[in-house]
Amino acid sequence: MNQHESTAIKKEAAHWADEAALRIIFEKGEKEIYTCASGITPSGTVHIGNFREIISVELVVRALRDMGKNVRFIYSWDDYDVFRKVPDNMPDQEELKKFLRMPITMVPDPFKKEQSYARYNEVNVENVLPIVGISPEFLYQANNYRASKYAQGIRRALEQRDALKNILDKFRDDDHKIKGEWWPVSVFCSACNKDETIINGWDNEWGLSYKCNACGFSETADLQKTSAVKLLWRIDWPMRWEYEKVDFEPAGKDHHSQGGSFDTARHISKDVYNWDAPVTFQYDFIGIKGSPGKMSSSKGNVIGLSDVLKVYTPELTRYLFAGTKPNSEFTISFDLDVIKIYEDYDKTERIAFKKEDAKNQGQYVYEKRIYELSQSELGADNKSHMPAIMPYQVPFRHFCNLIQIADGDIDKAITGLQNQPDGPSSDQLPRLRTRAECAKYWVAECAPEEFRFKLKYEGSEVAAELTEEEKKAVAILRDRVISCIEGFTDDKSCAEAIYSVAKELNMEAKAVFRASYQALIGKDQGPRLASFLRAINRDRLLGILKQY
Repeated sequence: MNQHESTAIKKEAAHWADEAALRIIFEKGEKEIYTCASGITPSGTVHIGNFREIISVELVVRALRDMGKNVRFIYSWDDYDVFRKVPDNMPDQEELKKFLRMPITMVPDPFKKEQSYARYNEVNVENVLPIVGISPEFLYQANNYRASKYAQGIRRALEQRDALKNILDKFRDDDHKIKGEWWPVSVFCSACNKDETIINGWDNEWGLSYKCNACGFSETADLQKTSAVKLLWRIDWPMRWEYEKVDFEPAGKDHHSQGGSFDTARHISKDVYNWDAPVTFQYDFIGIKGSPGKMSSSKGNVIGLSDVLKVYTPELTRYLFAGTKPNSEFTISFDLDVIKIYEDYDKTERIAFKKEDAKNQGQYVYEKRIYELSQSELGADNKSHMPAIMPYQVPFRHFCNLIQIADGDIDKAITGLQNQPDGPSSDQLPRLRTRAECAKYWVAECAPEEFRFKLKYEGSEVAAELTEEEKKAVAILRDRVISCIEGFTDDKSCAEAIYSVAKELNMEAKAVFRASYQALIGKDQGPRLASFLRAINRDRLLGILKQY
């Protein structure tokens, strides 16, 4: 593709996923169906960095479907890979070590929930992906290899092993070139299931002879029937491109490095399997800032999609990725930045629904497209769409305060919103509840201590230790501001009334604030006082402060 053609595609595309979709159509031509692929080895907990590939493919799949194209979205579990190491976050370490060098589908589930270790990790992902609107066709490579679906691809690699060796050596320096006899396959012993085998020969048809160093077993396996033989992964990858007719598959920056696995796979795919490599792009790494709940950076403990969904709604989670180009590194935050990310999403939502003006038409189109791709539900036509009505917006910071005021009772917090004149409709409640659950979790498990508070109750708390001047300020605030709190139509007018109390007593405003917070929550600081007072039931406030 020349520079002019590339520029034309960028101009036509509203979003990077649309650009990728147009590039696929341009490079692969008009097809009855386009195949987009992703995959990973379930050798441990699938972390949020792995999810970046899944959603990057899914966003391009959506873009193609939005253009009216038929798309097959496949996700391969490379569960016939060898079990090389026991992750530190797994129980029964000694028991698991007995299964090293076997296929991970033969390793038992240490949690005793699924039929294998691999299946346990797969199920954890398969159960959570639909929450964010991702439903690929899952392929299980252990099943495919055991069913000898790749027998022809394996034989082709054996026939072309000299060519394969030359391709791999092309990207290696002299110290790392293949030396001695080399085979493009590995073998799991049919007797002990370990891959500690030596290949003795191939009969140039379907028979491959090997001997196991672990148990001494030897045989000549029939490639058309055996489940023992597997291609090395640098050859397995391009072989499956041809087998599945893959048109698009991205890869991480490590695979896309010069001379890396994608470069070798591209050559193998074309020269050995006569299939043009799929359209691709590079995606970058993801950093983590803060920590969700009891998660830590201890060795072997990783953050997965389910952890992210405890803090971010499905739409916000998609927004993190849809709003960032794949080749840009970014950080998923669990600290105070969460508040800003929710604010950014809410602004995008308002622009998409034309409740807030965009800077120009270009920004409107771009923000609207990000919003469409952030929605976890598709329309009846299986295409991206916006909700029928705009979701009810409660700023995340304010929602956190409302839930703490309600002592963690989400129903109580939402009921309070429903009682307002402009409260949410019944159609807006499901998303509102999801946001409330995220806010409750974030406050309890992620927010800094200074953000948390517990509102006192009438008669159940010891009075705050205040000076006489501070007590007087609290009493005046109670009688002149709080007693008529429902008469303030906005935070500004309420704040002005609070400042007038400080002015009347010739006190600094921050001293009145501190006294108020001490009387209400036992802290020197808290949420913005005007909005805080207006969010609390007047009778409850008067009851707490009556002792002053």
